[in-house]
Amino acid sequence: MINVYKEKGYTSHDVVAKMRGILRMKKIGHTGTLDPQAEGVLPVCIGKATKLCDLLTDKTKTYQTVLLLGRETDTQDITGKILAENHVEESAEFEKTAYETIMSFAGTYFQIPPMYSALKVNGKKLYELARSGKEVERQPRPVEILDIQVEKIKLPRIWICVSCSKGTYIRTLCHDIGKKLGCGGCMESLVRIRSGSFCVEDSLKLGEIEALRDLGKLADCVIPLEMPFGDLPALVMKPGIGDKRIWNGNPFDGELAAVREDFYEEPLPFAKARVYDSKGCFIGIYGYDDKKKRYQPQKLFLGGS
Repeated sequence: MINVYKEKGYTSHDVVAKMRGILRMKKIGHTGTLDPQAEGVLPVCIGKATKLCDLLTDKTKTYQTVLLLGRETDTQDITGKILAENHVEESAEFEKTAYETIMSFAGTYFQIPPMYSALKVNGKKLYELARSGKEVERQPRPVEILDIQVEKIKLPRIWICVSCSKGTYIRTLCHDIGKKLGCGGCMESLVRIRSGSFCVEDSLKLGEIEALRDLGKLADCVIPLEMPFGDLPALVMKPGIGDKRIWNGNPFDGELAAVREDFYEEPLPFAKARVYDSKGCFIGIYGYDDKKKRYQPQKLFLGGS
């Protein structure tokens, strides 16, 4: 995997296409869409790691966003058509109300996906319907705001840092905050600073990756397959029958493996674990089946790239 910093103006698919050219590889995928005007962390999987894409999209994301109060748009960000503009009171009292309103979104809340999104209704992407002038009913979905912090207020703008679950639209969060305040609001900018264990400080722009390639130092930015799952306990198979089980992609009984780390307080058997063969080669992610009393493969990385 490579931790890419997606710059403004690129779609996530653009990044994948450019990475194919830089690495001269076809088997490349990204792990979570960012809008063209957004920027920040976009983990890219290469070769066998493309099997990870669906698992990594489920990871917690952290964003820094600027909320612009007093403006509503059809896209819920500043790129859209202005639907309404309202006066924003610049007072200490309103700042306090805005702060308290923002903090009230912590936890689970039901969010209506925006029309300008890639979600599908009856086989059609919502943004395709929106561009043709159609609006359809969308069902509210539960999302979780794990942490929300107000970093700065300079009305009509508020700088916010948000950690959230998969499927959360930050521009919709900005819209909902503005709606609750009664003045409207939209997202002015967005930077993803963390995606799971990938952080912005370690990310590289496409030009930087290309430069490393030209210097013959691409290996310096390649991240091992198992790194995103460092929070899971690790099981190492015993030589012989244990190795044969996992080399063939088969389930195994807990007696055939030993715990590699000793700092996990979670009782055996582990609900989910990284699995290595007896020589320390990462094989994949296994989950424990309570009914069958054994570990079942969930994602394997055997075979060629």
